[in-house]
Amino acid sequence: MTEAATETRDEQAGEEASGVFSMKPLMFETFVCSMAMMSFVALAGPIARVLGLEPWQVGAAMTASGIAWMIMARFWGGLSDRRGRRPIILLGLTGFAVSYFLLSLFIDLALRTAMASAIAFAGLVLGRGIAGVFYAAVPATSAALVADHTPPEKRASAMAAIGASSAAGMVIGPGFAGLVGPISLSLPLYVTAALPAIALVVLWRVLPKVEHHTPPKSEPVRLADKRLRRPIAVAFVGAFSVAVAQITVGFFALDRLHLDPAHAAHAAGIALAVVGVALVCAQIVLRKLGWPPERLIRIGAVISAIGFASVMLATQAPILWAAYAVAAFGMGWVYPSISALAANAVEAHEQGAAAGSVAAAQGLGIIVGPIAGTALYGLDNGLPFAFIAAMLVGAGLWRTRSFAPEGEVSG
Repeated sequence: MTEAATETRDEQAGEEASGVFSMKPLMFETFVCSMAMMSFVALAGPIARVLGLEPWQVGAAMTASGIAWMIMARFWGGLSDRRGRRPIILLGLTGFAVSYFLLSLFIDLALRTAMASAIAFAGLVLGRGIAGVFYAAVPATSAALVADHTPPEKRASAMAAIGASSAAGMVIGPGFAGLVGPISLSLPLYVTAALPAIALVVLWRVLPKVEHHTPPKSEPVRLADKRLRRPIAVAFVGAFSVAVAQITVGFFALDRLHLDPAHAAHAAGIALAVVGVALVCAQIVLRKLGWPPERLIRIGAVISAIGFASVMLATQAPILWAAYAVAAFGMGWVYPSISALAANAVEAHEQGAAAGSVAAAQGLGIIVGPIAGTALYGLDNGLPFAFIAAMLVGAGLWRTRSFAPEGEVSG
């Protein structure tokens, strides 16, 4: 019986590691969800101005989705271990599509009527929070699904394909919103709200129906699991660094580059667009290298640190853009490698919990980053970039013992 079970398990692993599983539906789903999220971010300022909201109120709405993501990521990931990836991805994507569409309806109503600013603020916070609750299921469970069907040595490359799709959505989403926004602030929201619904139909048709499930008596993966310490730490540092860089770039353009508000906004917008392009390029290069996650994190973190440290030398906008491009290129190696490192550290029935733990750490970084970044900026406008550069070097060069799954001896 043991011999037959071993043969069956090997056959299943061989099928999962084969090229039968297609990444394209997951790449499309990641692209459209990222595009929807970033389109809203690009329109947040103009929408707030029309609704009479203060900048901090928009920030609170953004934070609501980050908190929901952080809290729910491990829940959804662990649930996908027990119930299967397919139902959890479909449930999360359904909830995100519906809640994002309802949020779009609410914003459209608020823009068309003389809605009280307090009600508009409460609706934005509630809508973004609910969308974040369901969206948390999508990246965590998608990463676990990729790990289920990809051998360890190819996981960094596979995660990079997903990451490149997300980065493309980050670039195209704000560009689309900026193009259509002058016509109507509501139209980009309705268009991007329809895209996750299309992705839902695609995934419902193509996601595999035969999946691994957690053994009945298995212990849940703890957040403090020693196998996940490094992936969680690097995930937090990476997300924290990106959040700091995003929140401070506009202020830096004003204070260090001495630009007026209009030109500062233009310079900051180009910097963030350059980031998206650099992320895509980095993840394309990563797929061709075939390096292990540890090496990619080590080198990528150092490259990113050099980029962020170079921001302190910027006296003109092109130097700022070049520094952000270098930082983003390094981060493009770090982000997918974190997911691959976590996936390689745990067993097959723990992939969802591991991916959820990484996503929760990233959510915490996104929440804490803007607060810490603006506080450091108040002391010196170059200090946030020096701080995140030091954090990245430390995270990249920090070495921990490797824990191989299923009793394998780690090298």
